Amino acid sequence: MPNPSRVRAAALTVAALVSSCLVAGCGGGSPQADLSAQELRWEDCPAPSPAEGGGSAPSPLPDGGTWQCATMRAPLDWAKPKGDTIGIALIRVRASGEASRRIGSLVFNFGGPGGSGVAALPAFGEDYATLRTRYDLVSFDPRGVGRSAGVRCENDQQLDAYFQQDMTPDDAAERTAYVDNVQAFNGACEKNSKTMLPHVRTTDAARDMDLMRQLLGDDKLHYFGISYGTELGGVYAHLFPQRVGRAVFDAVVDPTQTPEQGSLGQARGFQLALDNFAEDCTSKVEDCPVGDTAQDVKDKIARLLQDLDRKPIPGIFPRVLTQSAATNGIAQALYSKDFWEYLTEGLEQAYDGDGRTLMLLSDSMNGRSENGEYSNIAAANVSINCADDEPRYSPDFVQSKLPEFRAASPLFGDFLAWSMVSCTDWAVPGAADHPDVSAPGSAPILVVGNTGDPATPYEGARKMVDALGKGVGVELTYRGQGHGAYDSKNKCVQRAVDGYLLDGRVPPAGTICS
Repeated sequence: MPNPSRVRAAALTVAALVSSCLVAGCGGGSPQADLSAQELRWEDCPAPSPAEGGGSAPSPLPDGGTWQCATMRAPLDWAKPKGDTIGIALIRVRASGEASRRIGSLVFNFGGPGGSGVAALPAFGEDYATLRTRYDLVSFDPRGVGRSAGVRCENDQQLDAYFQQDMTPDDAAERTAYVDNVQAFNGACEKNSKTMLPHVRTTDAARDMDLMRQLLGDDKLHYFGISYGTELGGVYAHLFPQRVGRAVFDAVVDPTQTPEQGSLGQARGFQLALDNFAEDCTSKVEDCPVGDTAQDVKDKIARLLQDLDRKPIPGIFPRVLTQSAATNGIAQALYSKDFWEYLTEGLEQAYDGDGRTLMLLSDSMNGRSENGEYSNIAAANVSINCADDEPRYSPDFVQSKLPEFRAASPLFGDFLAWSMVSCTDWAVPGAADHPDVSAPGSAPILVVGNTGDPATPYEGARKMVDALGKGVGVELTYRGQGHGAYDSKNKCVQRAVDGYLLDGRVPPAGTICS
């Protein structure tokens, strides 16, 4: 799980191959006097870049809507707006309804940090057909991601080894090996992407979005942020409160937490999701194939992980399923109730000595395609988090916190605690303990929390509402499972979100959907 102190949406990828300098994250690009005067050149989206995860160019939507891509020039350093520039990859599909009813563009960020919006929007495009009646749907690869000057760290072979390592060290030797591997990864980031690392903060991406708003021709930014996208949206609202249009935050990051608090909250969140999975499996009429009771399910998973720590089992040849890969795969399956059947299947197989399904789930989390190529999700995730987060945690500090993390989650506690050393030796200082999202004067922002969310626990929605300030955040609760609410297909949630984005109807604060 790439630095799970923040969370991304599933690593879905599609976009265009661009110059090696942009993919490598070079500073490149000639200075331009007024970037707000540039014209976006929209063209058919070509084949995806390896940094976005490979795959085919996006297919037209069922109604014939076609995807178009463009590149926006933005300052490498927003403190030097007339200096060198980078390219920000954009994708859109035009509104399907009458031109007279078009509101503008609706900009999506699907999370991460590090997720490619150019990849994710076409994958989810049909889910937003109703919103498309009045908006052009737009997304982008944030700076440092995919083909927006994507940062690079280790190569594919090195990443295979990195994700196979023991990420929950049990003794001094294992701890030294893990810390050394993290340092090697971070050193590779500095070596291969030194120019970009100081310029991938969330505040930089928020300024990119405001330039994007201008070039799209909108007076206000209409926005749909999911997971980390809620933090990006909150930072935008803080910087540009008067320019916020209709905005929705779904699967909400708690903006008040330090990385330590965020990791501890995720330990509780993933444990809750595991509890819910176990209860669901054993409450069905048919026998649960992975345990007789909910506690039995969790006990068997714990024994499996202990066994894998001692002796991995065959995974996807030539790789084996390690304890770390299995834990990662289980976490990936808990992101959506739709994935629970794959978790059941993967556990059944693993109990019989076959680790393929759990490894496929882990590969999905890490951005690894079937051909062995990795997107840059892991590199971007760490780079953005470490540029944002000021705290640096030592191995000794993590060791002292293990009892608290294990109490929060016997299964995920060690895994999430040790992830806190990801930024310990980072080349660039972090910006702050947590982001400032206070946005006095902003238009209302609909904040949607899911009570069963493993990755951005439900309590974060209330914290975001409070931090945005009086009269800005409007909380809506979904009593459900999985990461996020709108894509759960819950009709109550979708009516509330659609009603606000399409017609400006703000639902009553405290609305509950189940």
